[in-house]
Amino acid sequence: MDRKQFLQNSLILGGAAILPSNSLFAASATEGGIDKIVDENGNFIQQTLPYSENFLEPSMDAETMHLHYTFHHGGAVKAANNDLKKIRESLDSNNLETVDFWTKKLSFHFSSHILHSIFWTNLTNKQTSPKGELQRRIDKNFGSYGKLKAYIAATSKNVDGNGWGILGYQPYSDSLVVLQCENHEKLTQWGVIPLLVIDVWEHAYYLKYRNKRADFVDALFNIINWDNASLRLDTALKLVK
Repeated sequence: MDRKQFLQNSLILGGAAILPSNSLFAASATEGGIDKIVDENGNFIQQTLPYSENFLEPSMDAETMHLHYTFHHGGAVKAANNDLKKIRESLDSNNLETVDFWTKKLSFHFSSHILHSIFWTNLTNKQTSPKGELQRRIDKNFGSYGKLKAYIAATSKNVDGNGWGILGYQPYSDSLVVLQCENHEKLTQWGVIPLLVIDVWEHAYYLKYRNKRADFVDALFNIINWDNASLRLDTALKLVK
């Protein structure tokens, strides 16, 4: 697939309205693992965590991990399936009076499912740093890793209300970009492929860090899995060649 084809195809988005259908996430879904978020019937599924609930301590405590994964992420998966069911019912009955409501709900819940699934893989129990092509592009687009770290940390800490800080690859400009995403689906850039996501909804830190979001974001940099972000970039780049 050449770049022109990729850019054309990336205009056709799935239910989340944040990822192109031929994105890294879609590619990974064919290989299994936590990135596989739908079953053979198109229903949303939540994969098992790639590590134990206490794996990220002390930066992220086991109790918060359990509640976050089981009830917040899990709740989004259940809600997304219900949204999809309601849309199908509306289409089957030719009653489109509420389809816009359920479409907005699906965008919210499915985006949550996608970003949470990426989030779990973006974390590990040791400190890592960017390497290879990811490091080269960080230096090119932001000047240095230190500058990117300060940029994405400030972006994440200053989300109004709930949301995410996101480092992504933008194929239209062939560059890395930082996004501040309110809730799950707002303030995105079309075509961006998330490489690293930082969850700053209160449910991600409210037990251990209370109301101190900045402390939580700072602590995350001790457990960010830059090897995973690098792998996601390498896969994304292969898709646009």
